[in-house]
Amino acid sequence: MSAMNDSLDETHTSGSLGEKAAIFRGARGSGNDVGPAFIPLRSPLQPPNAAVSTLFKGDRKGREVDDTQMGPVPNPFPELLPSTVSLVSECLLPWTKASATQVIKVYSEDNTSRAVEVPSDITARDICQLFILKNHCIDDHSWTLFEQIPHLSIERTIEDHESVMEVQSGWGMDSQCCLYFRKNYAKYEFFKKPLDFFPEHMVSISSETNGIMNHSQLIQTFLSSSSCPEIHGYLHAKEHGRKSWKKFYFVLRRSGLYFSNKGTSKEPRHLQFIAEFSDSDVYTLLSAKKVYGAPTDYGFCVKASKSNSARDLKLLCADDEQTRTCWVTAMRLFKYGMQLYQNFIQPYQKQKSSPMRSISENSLVAMDFSGHKSRVIENPSEALSVAVEEGLSWRRKSCHRLSSHGSPSASQSSMSNIAIHVAQPWFHSKLSRDEAQKLIAQQGLIDGVFLVRDSQSNPRTFVLSLCHTQKIKHFQIVPVEENSELFYSLDDGHTRFTDLLQLVEFYQLNRGVLPCKLKHHCARITL
Repeated sequence: MSAMNDSLDETHTSGSLGEKAAIFRGARGSGNDVGPAFIPLRSPLQPPNAAVSTLFKGDRKGREVDDTQMGPVPNPFPELLPSTVSLVSECLLPWTKASATQVIKVYSEDNTSRAVEVPSDITARDICQLFILKNHCIDDHSWTLFEQIPHLSIERTIEDHESVMEVQSGWGMDSQCCLYFRKNYAKYEFFKKPLDFFPEHMVSISSETNGIMNHSQLIQTFLSSSSCPEIHGYLHAKEHGRKSWKKFYFVLRRSGLYFSNKGTSKEPRHLQFIAEFSDSDVYTLLSAKKVYGAPTDYGFCVKASKSNSARDLKLLCADDEQTRTCWVTAMRLFKYGMQLYQNFIQPYQKQKSSPMRSISENSLVAMDFSGHKSRVIENPSEALSVAVEEGLSWRRKSCHRLSSHGSPSASQSSMSNIAIHVAQPWFHSKLSRDEAQKLIAQQGLIDGVFLVRDSQSNPRTFVLSLCHTQKIKHFQIVPVEENSELFYSLDDGHTRFTDLLQLVEFYQLNRGVLPCKLKHHCARITL
């Protein structure tokens, strides 16, 4: 692999690189030929800066005003207003950086928003911490700031260390771009389970491990600048100036993203450069099929930091979610490297010195308080029996509570149960199947992300929507009536619960009939 990289850097290629490459080039005769595709392309040995300047050359012709800073507003009444005070507040211009503080607006998933005045050097992590405190959220290190560009239908995670003002500086005066504050459980999950994010058939590493690597070795390979990991596989690419997409073999290296114009060949003469990431970011497409006519909804793109034109997007599309996640995660690692790992461990380092209110996926354990000292129940069978016994105890208490107000009926029990679960953050009431899948996908496709919602097909039942292996599955919670009492079950009545809260807490401790335990609930907040 290293020999291949060396030859790629040393060998000069010139001239035509095949008929397939022509679909990406487009004519260069006029300044208006830059299409929605991501080319003109260059040889892998051509300087990156040269390719970038060529790519956006035609698009800058009619937009020179965007590249110049707005001058100060003259003071027409110097005798009434001091010359040091501007008539136009710089807080109203989020793309300027002259003032010490600026006003930004942040949206939540229900599209409520809040405008706050912040220092001009504030980072994405600082913004998240601010809203965590203001909204009394539990800081589980998953809250994330997103950049969304509606007119392009794309969004990306703003990394914790990034300056929010620098992100906004690339939006432009007439932009409708916005910031979203929501959970993203998958933000750093690849540090914990990298083998789940990087399938073996998509990764090549030049090392002496003979292809066998554990979790830590794989991550160290991506973080080390001396190693040469490579992501490769087939992707759909949007053709230049056309609506059609074609499938090509792509290669991602530290030097950039390439595609092969001859099958799966990685020879330097067959590799065409597409993008490098020093001045670009990777975004996911929110509606790949609808907006861009992509063959699947697993689209993503590479966008230059200072460009907001659809013509400059380098549009790509994967066949499934796992493939897209692999490419996007690898691009983030190649762009930021060790900085991402520092972002990941920083909250835990602060927590050691100053413990804060937080929740981890391992915080829920079965405990026994029956003796003089409490103990952790490690035996799964014992934990299951204790959970069942606790459920029976709660059921008896519930029946006793209802009987004090008259004979317990199914309707009374149902009303009591509704009062319990509607206030839980994991319950989302009138949420459709598609909306549930979108919400879970937004908050991270990792094992154990879940929510509970009303069933649309049967008003008397509920649905548990759960993510496992980056796929969202739906399980019907069926009401079971016995002796005029109403219970809920996921396994046709074999395991019964008096309310949904009891059911959720049981499956947080026990997998039962589910493919995995419930770990992270999808939560919506109103700013």
